[in-house]
Amino acid sequence: MDNKIIELKKIATEIRLGIVEAVYSAKSGHPGGALSSADILACLYFSELNVNPAIPDDPNRDRFILSKGHSCPGLYATLALKGYFDRKELKSFRHTGALLQGHPDMKAIKGVDMSAGSLGQGFSAGCGMALSAKISERDYRTYVLIGDGESQEGQIWEAVMFAAHYKLDNLCLIIDNNGLQIDGKVSDVMNTMPYESKLEAFGWNVITIDGSNIEEILSALAKAKECKGKPTAIVAKTTKGKGVSFMEDQAGWHGKAPNEEQYEQAVSELNEYKNGLN
Repeated sequence: MDNKIIELKKIATEIRLGIVEAVYSAKSGHPGGALSSADILACLYFSELNVNPAIPDDPNRDRFILSKGHSCPGLYATLALKGYFDRKELKSFRHTGALLQGHPDMKAIKGVDMSAGSLGQGFSAGCGMALSAKISERDYRTYVLIGDGESQEGQIWEAVMFAAHYKLDNLCLIIDNNGLQIDGKVSDVMNTMPYESKLEAFGWNVITIDGSNIEEILSALAKAKECKGKPTAIVAKTTKGKGVSFMEDQAGWHGKAPNEEQYEQAVSELNEYKNGLN
Protein backbone atom coordinates (compact mmCIF):
# COMPACT_ATOMS: atom_id res chain seq x y z
CA MET A 1 0.00 0.00 0.00
CA ASP A 2 1.24 3.49 -0.87
CA ASN A 3 2.83 5.29 2.11
CA LYS A 4 0.61 8.33 1.62
CA ILE A 5 -2.51 6.18 1.77
CA ILE A 6 -1.29 4.43 4.90
CA GLU A 7 -0.53 7.77 6.55
CA LEU A 8 -3.98 9.14 5.72
CA LYS A 9 -5.60 5.98 7.10
CA LYS A 10 -3.66 6.50 10.33
CA ILE A 11 -4.73 10.14 10.48
CA ALA A 12 -8.38 9.17 9.91
CA THR A 13 -8.09 6.70 12.78
CA GLU A 14 -6.58 9.38 15.02
CA ILE A 15 -9.54 11.59 14.10
CA ARG A 16 -11.90 8.79 15.11
CA LEU A 17 -10.06 8.36 18.42
CA GLY A 18 -10.46 12.10 19.02
CA ILE A 19 -14.18 11.89 18.24
CA VAL A 20 -14.72 9.07 20.72
CA GLU A 21 -12.68 10.86 23.39
CA ALA A 22 -14.56 14.15 22.96
CA VAL A 23 -18.04 12.65 23.06
CA TYR A 24 -17.19 10.36 25.97
CA SER A 25 -15.72 13.28 27.94
CA ALA A 26 -18.80 15.40 27.27
CA LYS A 27 -21.21 12.55 28.04
CA SER A 28 -23.12 13.87 25.02
CA GLY A 29 -22.64 14.62 21.35
CA HIS A 30 -23.00 13.09 17.91
CA PRO A 31 -20.47 10.34 17.21
CA GLY A 32 -22.21 8.53 14.33
CA GLY A 33 -21.98 11.16 11.61
CA ALA A 34 -18.60 12.39 12.83
CA LEU A 35 -17.11 8.91 12.51
CA SER A 36 -18.59 8.41 9.04
CA SER A 37 -16.80 11.48 7.67
CA ALA A 38 -13.36 10.97 9.27
CA ASP A 39 -11.70 9.66 6.09
CA ILE A 40 -13.00 12.64 4.14
CA LEU A 41 -11.68 15.09 6.74
CA ALA A 42 -8.29 13.36 6.77
CA CYS A 43 -7.96 13.69 2.99
CA LEU A 44 -9.11 17.30 2.98
CA TYR A 45 -6.89 18.64 5.74
CA PHE A 46 -3.81 16.49 5.20
CA SER A 47 -3.73 16.31 1.40
CA GLU A 48 -6.09 18.71 -0.34
CA LEU A 49 -6.75 22.00 1.44
CA ASN A 50 -4.41 24.96 1.14
CA VAL A 51 -4.50 25.95 4.82
CA ASN A 52 -1.87 26.85 7.39
CA PRO A 53 -2.61 26.88 11.14
CA ALA A 54 0.16 29.47 11.56
CA ILE A 55 -1.85 31.87 9.36
CA PRO A 56 -5.47 30.87 10.06
CA ASP A 57 -6.91 34.06 8.54
CA ASP A 58 -4.91 33.99 5.32
CA PRO A 59 -7.27 35.52 2.72
CA ASN A 60 -5.94 33.12 0.09
CA ARG A 61 -6.59 29.96 2.13
CA ASP A 62 -9.06 27.35 0.97
CA ARG A 63 -12.33 27.37 2.91
CA PHE A 64 -14.02 24.40 4.56
CA ILE A 65 -17.51 24.49 6.03
CA LEU A 66 -19.01 21.73 8.14
CA SER A 67 -22.64 22.45 7.37
CA LYS A 68 -23.78 19.46 9.47
CA GLY A 69 -22.38 21.22 12.50
CA HIS A 70 -23.46 18.68 15.12
CA SER A 71 -20.76 16.38 13.69
CA CYS A 72 -18.17 18.85 14.95
CA PRO A 73 -16.21 16.33 17.07
CA GLY A 74 -14.74 15.16 13.77
CA LEU A 75 -13.76 18.67 12.72
CA TYR A 76 -12.36 19.45 16.17
CA ALA A 77 -10.24 16.30 16.22
CA THR A 78 -8.97 17.17 12.72
CA LEU A 79 -8.11 20.76 13.59
CA ALA A 80 -6.27 19.59 16.72
CA LEU A 81 -4.20 17.13 14.67
CA LYS A 82 -3.47 19.87 12.15
CA GLY A 83 -2.16 22.12 14.92
CA TYR A 84 -4.86 24.78 15.29
CA PHE A 85 -5.19 24.11 19.03
CA ASP A 86 -4.04 21.63 21.66
CA ARG A 87 -5.59 18.18 21.53
CA LYS A 88 -6.35 18.37 25.27
CA GLU A 89 -9.23 20.72 24.37
CA LEU A 90 -11.16 17.66 23.14
CA LYS A 91 -11.58 16.51 26.74
CA SER A 92 -13.54 19.66 27.60
CA PHE A 93 -15.87 19.36 24.59
CA ARG A 94 -19.33 20.76 25.38
CA HIS A 95 -18.29 21.82 28.88
CA THR A 96 -19.48 25.22 30.09
CA GLY A 97 -16.97 27.92 29.11
CA ALA A 98 -14.82 25.54 27.04
CA LEU A 99 -13.42 26.42 23.62
CA LEU A 100 -15.14 23.57 21.80
CA GLN A 101 -18.91 23.74 21.98
CA GLY A 102 -21.65 21.64 20.38
CA HIS A 103 -21.43 23.52 17.10
CA PRO A 104 -18.39 25.17 15.46
CA ASP A 105 -17.94 28.86 16.33
CA MET A 106 -15.88 30.86 13.83
CA LYS A 107 -15.41 33.71 16.31
CA ALA A 108 -13.83 31.49 18.94
CA ILE A 109 -12.02 28.67 17.14
CA LYS A 110 -9.11 29.19 14.79
CA GLY A 111 -9.57 27.21 11.59
CA VAL A 112 -13.37 27.36 11.58
CA ASP A 113 -14.52 29.30 8.52
CA MET A 114 -18.25 29.32 9.29
CA SER A 115 -20.31 28.88 12.43
CA ALA A 116 -22.91 26.13 12.22
CA GLY A 117 -26.31 25.68 13.78
CA SER A 118 -29.50 25.23 11.81
CA LEU A 119 -28.97 22.59 9.15
CA GLY A 120 -28.69 23.74 5.54
CA GLN A 121 -27.27 27.18 6.17
CA GLY A 122 -23.60 26.29 5.90
CA PHE A 123 -23.93 25.32 2.25
CA SER A 124 -25.43 28.71 1.39
CA ALA A 125 -22.52 30.43 3.13
CA GLY A 126 -20.12 28.28 1.12
CA CYS A 127 -21.77 29.40 -2.10
CA GLY A 128 -21.24 32.99 -1.02
CA MET A 129 -17.56 32.36 -0.32
CA ALA A 130 -17.08 30.73 -3.70
CA LEU A 131 -18.82 33.59 -5.49
CA SER A 132 -16.72 36.09 -3.52
CA ALA A 133 -13.57 34.38 -4.75
CA LYS A 134 -14.80 34.73 -8.33
CA ILE A 135 -15.63 38.43 -7.89
CA SER A 136 -12.35 39.25 -6.14
CA GLU A 137 -10.37 37.06 -8.58
CA ARG A 138 -8.84 34.92 -5.84
CA ASP A 139 -7.78 31.33 -6.40
CA TYR A 140 -9.00 29.76 -3.18
CA ARG A 141 -11.50 26.90 -3.31
CA THR A 142 -14.47 26.25 -1.02
CA TYR A 143 -15.47 22.82 0.25
CA VAL A 144 -18.74 22.12 2.07
CA LEU A 145 -19.65 18.90 3.87
CA ILE A 146 -23.35 18.19 4.40
CA GLY A 147 -25.27 15.18 5.68
CA ASP A 148 -27.80 13.22 3.67
CA GLY A 149 -30.43 13.94 6.31
CA GLU A 150 -29.50 17.60 6.03
CA SER A 151 -30.17 17.46 2.29
CA GLN A 152 -33.88 17.26 3.12
CA GLU A 153 -33.69 21.00 3.82
CA GLY A 154 -35.10 23.18 1.05
CA GLN A 155 -32.26 25.66 1.51
CA ILE A 156 -29.83 22.99 0.28
CA TRP A 157 -31.56 22.83 -3.08
CA GLU A 158 -31.77 26.61 -3.39
CA ALA A 159 -28.00 26.65 -2.93
CA VAL A 160 -27.61 23.89 -5.51
CA MET A 161 -29.49 26.05 -8.01
CA PHE A 162 -27.48 29.16 -7.06
CA ALA A 163 -24.10 27.46 -7.48
CA ALA A 164 -24.97 26.08 -10.90
CA HIS A 165 -26.36 29.41 -12.09
CA TYR A 166 -23.14 31.23 -11.19
CA LYS A 167 -20.95 28.40 -12.52
CA LEU A 168 -19.05 28.07 -9.25
CA ASP A 169 -16.41 25.60 -10.38
CA ASN A 170 -14.33 26.63 -7.33
CA LEU A 171 -16.96 25.01 -5.08
CA CYS A 172 -17.06 21.36 -4.05
CA LEU A 173 -20.03 19.93 -2.19
CA ILE A 174 -19.45 16.65 -0.34
CA ILE A 175 -22.48 14.65 0.78
CA ASP A 176 -21.87 12.28 3.69
CA ASN A 177 -24.30 9.65 2.45
CA ASN A 178 -24.41 7.29 5.44
CA GLY A 179 -28.13 6.62 5.01
CA LEU A 180 -29.16 7.35 8.61
CA GLN A 181 -30.41 10.33 10.57
CA ILE A 182 -31.73 10.85 14.09
CA ASP A 183 -35.14 9.30 13.36
CA GLY A 184 -33.90 6.31 11.36
CA LYS A 185 -33.23 5.61 7.70
CA VAL A 186 -33.09 8.66 5.45
CA SER A 187 -35.04 6.68 2.85
CA ASP A 188 -37.89 6.24 5.35
CA VAL A 189 -37.93 9.71 6.90
CA MET A 190 -37.74 11.65 3.61
CA ASN A 191 -36.00 9.95 0.72
CA THR A 192 -33.39 12.20 -0.90
CA MET A 193 -32.09 9.74 -3.47
CA PRO A 194 -31.00 9.60 -6.22
CA TYR A 195 -28.55 12.46 -5.77
CA GLU A 196 -26.78 11.92 -9.06
CA SER A 197 -29.68 12.57 -11.44
CA LYS A 198 -31.06 15.40 -9.31
CA LEU A 199 -27.77 17.28 -9.12
CA GLU A 200 -26.97 16.69 -12.78
CA ALA A 201 -30.39 18.11 -13.69
CA PHE A 202 -29.41 21.29 -11.85
CA GLY A 203 -26.19 21.49 -13.89
CA TRP A 204 -23.65 19.95 -11.52
CA ASN A 205 -20.72 17.67 -12.14
CA VAL A 206 -21.32 14.62 -9.91
CA ILE A 207 -18.88 11.97 -8.67
CA THR A 208 -20.01 8.99 -6.59
CA ILE A 209 -17.46 7.26 -4.37
CA ASP A 210 -16.92 5.00 -1.39
CA GLY A 211 -16.43 7.70 1.23
CA SER A 212 -14.31 5.40 3.38
CA ASN A 213 -11.84 4.64 0.58
CA ILE A 214 -8.88 7.01 0.73
CA GLU A 215 -7.86 6.42 -2.89
CA GLU A 216 -11.36 7.18 -4.17
CA ILE A 217 -11.65 10.32 -2.04
CA LEU A 218 -8.34 11.70 -3.33
CA SER A 219 -9.25 10.88 -6.92
CA ALA A 220 -12.64 12.61 -6.60
CA LEU A 221 -11.09 15.73 -5.08
CA ALA A 222 -8.60 15.88 -7.96
CA LYS A 223 -11.37 15.52 -10.54
CA ALA A 224 -13.37 18.25 -8.82
CA LYS A 225 -10.46 20.68 -9.27
CA GLU A 226 -10.15 19.73 -12.93
CA CYS A 227 -13.83 20.39 -13.71
CA LYS A 228 -14.43 23.84 -15.20
CA GLY A 229 -17.65 25.77 -15.78
CA LYS A 230 -19.79 23.99 -13.18
CA PRO A 231 -19.65 23.08 -9.49
CA THR A 232 -18.84 19.52 -8.40
CA ALA A 233 -20.68 17.35 -5.90
CA ILE A 234 -19.06 14.27 -4.41
CA VAL A 235 -21.63 11.75 -3.22
CA ALA A 236 -19.66 9.82 -0.61
CA LYS A 237 -21.29 6.57 0.43
CA THR A 238 -20.27 6.01 4.05
CA THR A 239 -21.18 4.04 7.16
CA LYS A 240 -22.57 5.77 10.22
CA GLY A 241 -20.30 5.10 13.18
CA LYS A 242 -17.48 3.84 10.93
CA GLY A 243 -14.58 2.24 12.78
CA VAL A 244 -16.43 1.31 15.98
CA SER A 245 -18.13 -2.06 15.56
CA PHE A 246 -21.13 -1.52 17.84
CA MET A 247 -21.83 1.95 16.43
CA GLU A 248 -21.66 1.05 12.74
CA ASP A 249 -24.90 1.50 10.78
CA GLN A 250 -26.90 2.14 13.95
CA ALA A 251 -29.20 5.18 13.97
CA GLY A 252 -29.19 5.12 17.77
CA TRP A 253 -25.60 6.35 17.75
CA HIS A 254 -26.53 9.51 15.88
CA GLY A 255 -26.51 11.51 19.11
CA LYS A 256 -25.45 9.37 22.08
CA ALA A 257 -22.25 9.14 24.12
CA PRO A 258 -20.61 5.82 24.99
CA ASN A 259 -20.36 4.68 28.59
CA GLU A 260 -16.99 3.75 30.09
CA GLU A 261 -17.06 0.14 28.90
CA GLN A 262 -18.12 1.16 25.39
CA TYR A 263 -15.49 3.90 25.32
CA GLU A 264 -12.74 1.44 26.20
CA GLN A 265 -13.95 -1.01 23.55
CA ALA A 266 -14.06 1.73 20.89
CA VAL A 267 -10.55 2.93 21.72
CA SER A 268 -9.26 -0.65 21.71
CA GLU A 269 -10.77 -1.39 18.30
CA LEU A 270 -9.43 1.80 16.75
CA ASN A 271 -5.95 1.33 18.17
CA GLU A 272 -5.89 -2.27 16.97
CA TYR A 273 -6.78 -1.10 13.46
CA LYS A 274 -4.16 1.66 13.53
CA ASN A 275 -1.45 -0.68 14.76
CA GLY A 276 -2.30 -3.09 11.95
CA LEU A 277 -1.42 -0.40 9.42
CA ASN A 278 2.26 -0.40 10.43
